[in-house]
Amino acid sequence: MTIFNTPIPATIGEFISLNTPDGGEVASLLSTTFWMIFGIAIIFGIYLLFSAGSWLIHKLFMDGRDKAKGYTSLKTVTFGDESAVVANRFASVASVIAVFFFWALATGSSLLGPIQLPAPFQGETSFEYTAVNAAGESDTATVNLLVHAFDAKPNMAAAEAKASGFAQNGALKIRERRTALLSSKKIGAKETEGFQVTHVNGEAITAGGTVDFGNGEVLLTPKGSLQVRPYGGMTMEALYLPSPEGVWKSFVQLNKEGYTNVGLWENVFWSLIRVVLGFALGCLFGIPLGFAMGLSNWFRGWFDPIVEFMRPVPPLALIPLIIIWFGIGEQGKISLLFLAALWIMTIAARAGVSGVNISKVHAAYSLGATKRQLLMKVILPNSLPEIFTGARVAMGVCWGTVVAAELVAAEKGAGKMIIAASKFQLTDIVIIGIIIIGIIGFAIEVLMRKIENRLIPWKGRG
Repeated sequence: MTIFNTPIPATIGEFISLNTPDGGEVASLLSTTFWMIFGIAIIFGIYLLFSAGSWLIHKLFMDGRDKAKGYTSLKTVTFGDESAVVANRFASVASVIAVFFFWALATGSSLLGPIQLPAPFQGETSFEYTAVNAAGESDTATVNLLVHAFDAKPNMAAAEAKASGFAQNGALKIRERRTALLSSKKIGAKETEGFQVTHVNGEAITAGGTVDFGNGEVLLTPKGSLQVRPYGGMTMEALYLPSPEGVWKSFVQLNKEGYTNVGLWENVFWSLIRVVLGFALGCLFGIPLGFAMGLSNWFRGWFDPIVEFMRPVPPLALIPLIIIWFGIGEQGKISLLFLAALWIMTIAARAGVSGVNISKVHAAYSLGATKRQLLMKVILPNSLPEIFTGARVAMGVCWGTVVAAELVAAEKGAGKMIIAASKFQLTDIVIIGIIIIGIIGFAIEVLMRKIENRLIPWKGRG
């Protein structure tokens, strides 16, 4: 039975040759990647310029207030010491402000007042066109345009017919940032043989050419129709990125009415409890497994192939198997999150055990410590920094997986809300869900840092 009908290239050189279909796809991929790198570099460069300006302000006005305090202030060498690097609060606040500034600037938000990028044209405008017929006669008529917001439905008067001449007036309603086609048959070609548009606002135009009429441009198609494109401005359309105030307005409404008959915070609760349960199960089984692998040659050899095989497998690849095994109930979702956390916690615990300073082990044995005492008093405390680092990573992965987990026929959850809203292009609800997931994830991260500082006060001091 033949499964694949596509011929396989005989050699690698044939495959990468730009003259073959596969080679053309590779070239297109490389070209796309290059322009992505270029665009990302520009965005990152602008963001770094904003960071440099904020650093200069901080250096001039607030530098003396952020001197190292406590244990870090006693160190004579801090460069290269990870424990001496603490996030600068001014930089954190400035970074968040920068993100909101660029967001508001890109969407034409009213929050910035006079600081605005050129907005897309809205309102009434017009242009004139000149056409000729088969007899060589020319005539001029007017096309009126009404450019309106994407979600508006204004009424527009029909174009008035001309009293004489073969060129007919036209009228078009166009959504902002969209184009509209004015068929040549609607402006005279239907009644006049050899009808052909030759000028727009007195400027000559040919098939495939464009003419700017002030508030947009007109393109003459090969079939003689007029394609009108109003000026699109430099801001992003709300369909792709709504403004901050638009998102806030949707948040207030979502908080009151919910979405798809489920309250906003009910969705958040279900996502949170799934993540917590999946993460807790991952810790419950992953940490003991990691300790066993770090302390026993047999367990290390027995579980190492499984752990190293499953570790690079993304949780998303397991969704079809999870559905087959556990169905579409809660067990499948929690199982997916459990597997997302299990291998990370196992490796973190194993690394923690392996990183214990051997001199501390020898010192404990020389003082008469038993294996149980060595485990509880030396190995476990010295492994906690690695375990907490793994826990923070695992929690982040779980939050990133919860959207995929709720693809498994979930009725409630932030991920389910995001996916349902994306089907109807409700970008504001999608952004609300993303922001809420990010805020909760950040809050959990801060909480885990506080717990780590309380339980492991010796981290970075020995």
